[in-house]
Amino acid sequence: MIKPIIKLNNINKTYKTGETYFHALKDVSLEIYQGEFVAIMGQSGSGKSTLMNILGCLDKATSGTYFLEKEDVSYFNSDKLASLRSKSFGFIFQRYNLLATSNAEENVELPGVYAGFDKDERNIRAKELLDRLGLDGRYESYPNQMSGGQQQRVAICRALMNNPSIILADEPTGALDSKSGIEVMHLLQKLNAEEGRTIIVITHDEKVASYAQRVLHIHDGKITKEEINQKYTPEDISQKDFNKGTNIRSEISEISDAVKTAFKSLRANIFRTSLTLLGIIIGVASVVTMLAIGNGSKERVLEQISAMGTNLLSIRPGVMGFRGSGDVVSMVYSDADAIRNVTNVIASVPERSGSYSVKYRSIDYSTTINGVNQEFPLARDWSIGLGSFFDTRDVSNRAAVAVLGKTVANTLFPEETNFIGRYILIKNIPFEVIGVMSEKGAAPWGGDQDDAVFIPITTGLNRLFGKEHLRGITVKVSDVNQIEQTQKDITTLLKDRHRTEDFHIRNTASIISTATEMQNTLTILLGAVAAISLLVGGIGVMNIMLVSVTERTREIGVRMATGARMKDIMLQFNTEATVVCIVGGILGIIIGVIIGLIIKALGTPVSFTITPALLAFSCSLLTGVIFGYLPAKKAAKLDPVVALASE
Repeated sequence: MIKPIIKLNNINKTYKTGETYFHALKDVSLEIYQGEFVAIMGQSGSGKSTLMNILGCLDKATSGTYFLEKEDVSYFNSDKLASLRSKSFGFIFQRYNLLATSNAEENVELPGVYAGFDKDERNIRAKELLDRLGLDGRYESYPNQMSGGQQQRVAICRALMNNPSIILADEPTGALDSKSGIEVMHLLQKLNAEEGRTIIVITHDEKVASYAQRVLHIHDGKITKEEINQKYTPEDISQKDFNKGTNIRSEISEISDAVKTAFKSLRANIFRTSLTLLGIIIGVASVVTMLAIGNGSKERVLEQISAMGTNLLSIRPGVMGFRGSGDVVSMVYSDADAIRNVTNVIASVPERSGSYSVKYRSIDYSTTINGVNQEFPLARDWSIGLGSFFDTRDVSNRAAVAVLGKTVANTLFPEETNFIGRYILIKNIPFEVIGVMSEKGAAPWGGDQDDAVFIPITTGLNRLFGKEHLRGITVKVSDVNQIEQTQKDITTLLKDRHRTEDFHIRNTASIISTATEMQNTLTILLGAVAAISLLVGGIGVMNIMLVSVTERTREIGVRMATGARMKDIMLQFNTEATVVCIVGGILGIIIGVIIGLIIKALGTPVSFTITPALLAFSCSLLTGVIFGYLPAKKAAKLDPVVALASE
């Protein structure tokens, strides 16, 4: 004896509204066999829709047992119920419930997506079904381009997509004219008679119910009467090979389908999508631009410090951290000579400077006069642009010679190109111009290094500065890897000479390290400010996706009815948020680079590296995943029945 395909035993469904309980179904028991055409008939509020939802595994009973093909599904979780819906049921809804953003073929393919059919298989079957129901040539038509009868035919094709054994039709003619309604009922009869599909129609219309072999009347949640319109013998029905799929899809297929759906949904609301993208674009562009400016500033400062020489020691009088008033008289010219004999030292430059007025004819210009020795160009890696630098003999003889910085030369000799050998007055002392330094540019502290005049240190101490002590000594070492040891040797030497440690030494490496730390801090600060923009953009994505979930509640219900699991719904909405952030991230990087180039053209140092771009893009991607999770979770937790009933 053939057992029923559906068997309900004492099914009850109770809803709680506030403190009140409403009993939608009361001890409903029934059996439906493979190949039957059954109508469940009742007025609005009778419980027929609740019964249909339980039969179709869209809802679960409060109590009782439900056997589907010998399997008790009463305690199945949501994903198992989704799998059952995909394999065993095809739904035809009164309001068609077609996806407005999908054409006829895509609507029909929807159950096949969640059943694990590959794309080619879905395409072939969808077109076959549409052709069979007289919709050939309407593959690309969208729901708003079709009549009600055509939309219902598309809905029937969708119900047949996975070759289910049971068709559940909820008021299938309710939104159709009489002619279209008759055509749909004849079609359902044909599916039952020729293919052996079990048809269950939910209706309040006696004319619709008359097409069924058996009519179950329901009133106040109870089956009150059963009518037989046509004798049905289960043994006479040949068993058909209906869908026995596994609903297994590869991860690549799942992600591919989710991405395609995401782009389609985003295109359907292009204005809202654009506003969402704008927040991400601004955030990513800010990160790229700000970090590029920070890196550019850091490179400029380090370049300027490095221009001074990376293998230098700067010796200054006085104890580190203590600032006295006036000059500290502790370092003399002979200290520089002594340091020159230390191992690894290749240049030792005594220094003394002061601000004086330089005159040439009618031009009077105030600048810095630097007293140095002949090793200054070597120590500072600063070449001569014109003429020559003074030599050892000039220093020994206290010669009144001067080498001009480029700025001073341009100021004193604006119209002359050959002024070597001319005399200038410094503190009314005539100095012969013997050379001009090459252009150096700005110093790390912002001063103009070319705004200076260089004279022999001996001449300066004896004739110009009126003091015998130095402001400092600059030492250049041969092997930078031994600079720490050289610094220790010089410290020992000077302590022996001075009988105390009345000086301090800093090497260029420590200066660069300090500058790097400061610039890194600045860059992090700029990046943090820009990241706030990205965070705001992420919150915007979450808000928009939450609105999208609310607006597309019925779509979610349709997807669940056609076999979508919680995982599928979460993947779809998370993918949409991620796609927005990926597209926004790419556009943000492009716009950030363009803005950076514009800023660079205006004179601000800007340096692009791959790291900020990758960081910004990664943050954008992470934003999509994080801020898309909450809306995706909300969508996945929707009740299919509630979702389908939403407006």
